[in-house]
This record gives sequence, structure tokens and C-alpha cells, in this order.
Amino acid sequence: MATIRHHTELGVYQIAFEAAMEIFELSKGFPREEQYALTDQIRRASRNVCANITEAWRKRRYRGAFVLRLSDADGEVAETTTWIEFSKSFGYIDGRTAADLTKRYDHILGILVNMMTKPSRWILEPLH
Repeated sequence: MATIRHHTELGVYQIAFEAAMEIFELSKGFPREEQYALTDQIRRASRNVCANITEAWRKRRYRGAFVLRLSDADGEVAETTTWIEFSKSFGYIDGRTAADLTKRYDHILGILVNMMTKPSRWILEPLH
């Protein structure tokens, strides 16, 4: 297995980043009245998944901090899927797109849970 040196090399980060970019593009078509509500919320939550993965990666020297940041990413995944559900219910995205995005975020969640359950694979040796 190749050594991962940067958070952008993590598969989970790459999947989350691609999904956030898709959400950004889709949300461009949301009604103007949603600009400061749903559009802002879904964009922030999807981006925060990536941001929390990045922070977890930088804090992997400390098991608790690493797991906490992954847990924060987990929460952002849940929030993002809620906004996807609202977007579908309001008719801003179609059912197929919503199902695809939700499936990807479920996959991201599975990876995050695995990383939180087995953090020793990712943790660096503590500084002395």
C-alpha cells in the first residue's frame, strides 16, 4: 500500500470533493429565494465534509482529535443528505440525482465510520 502524504490522496476526500462539486453545480439551478437558505446550507455542509476530513488528517498525531474531526465529517454527511432530501422534495433535483448523491454520501459515511472504528491505521506516532 502506498503511503498517503496529503489529505487530497485519501479516497474518501476525493469522493467527498467530487460530490461537493456536483452539489455546487446543481445548486446553481435552485431558485433565487433559496440563495440564503437551502443553497447556502447544502453547499456549506457538503464542503464541510471535506474540510473536516482535511482537519482530521492534520490532527492524526492525536487519536482523540482525529476521531473527533472524522465524527464532525460524519455529522456533515448527515446534514448534507438532509438537504439533498429537501432539494428533491422541493423539486429542485430529480429523484435519480438525489438517490445517486445519497448513495455516494452513504459510501463516504461507511469509510468515515471504518476510519473512526480503526484509527490506528491512520494515526502517527506521538511526538516526544
